[in-house]
Amino acid sequence: MNLDTPQLLAVAAALGWASGLRLYAVVFLTGMAGALGWVDLPSGLKVLQHPAMLGASGLMLCVEFFADKIPGVDTLWDLVHTLVRIPAGAALAASVFGADQATWALVAALLGGTLAATSHVAKATTRAAVNTSPEPFSNVALSLLGDGVVPIALWLSWAHPIVFFVLLAVVLVVMVALIWWLAKFLRYLLRRVSGRPAREVAEPTPR
Repeated sequence: MNLDTPQLLAVAAALGWASGLRLYAVVFLTGMAGALGWVDLPSGLKVLQHPAMLGASGLMLCVEFFADKIPGVDTLWDLVHTLVRIPAGAALAASVFGADQATWALVAALLGGTLAATSHVAKATTRAAVNTSPEPFSNVALSLLGDGVVPIALWLSWAHPIVFFVLLAVVLVVMVALIWWLAKFLRYLLRRVSGRPAREVAEPTPR
């Protein structure tokens, strides 16, 4: 299947955005789809379908699946992967175009890195806020939601790129709003833990 530039941009955007949520799932699912012949991967992504890459990404996918279900561990995992997901998302997006289309590869890298950063920060802040709740069910539910969203986003980018871009725009608005709101919520919690009042109340002056 020969993909035109808008379709390639959709794939690049999906790889970048989804990498911010589940990097190893993105690498494994994309490589497996290429290895099984479901899609014809661009030359820059064909390394993902190598058996060694599939084995490594599959192993890390399993580790991340369980780590992401444990409150506290998931936040630590997200913190460590701040240094991994964003550059990896940019690199995967750039690889869609390869060295032969340097300009578009740079555009894709910027797009993929930005989307990976947005989804990663939204995920990390959401999970950190949810971890303040004593019950574990909301944490697991959000993790399972992420597990399901990633393959759907990847499939849409290949099969229905226009639909993918529309949904991506909506999701980005929601994520930016979540980041803004949850950042205020987490700052409030930090003030409570440190013993500082949320608002300084002035004492009445004596008359």
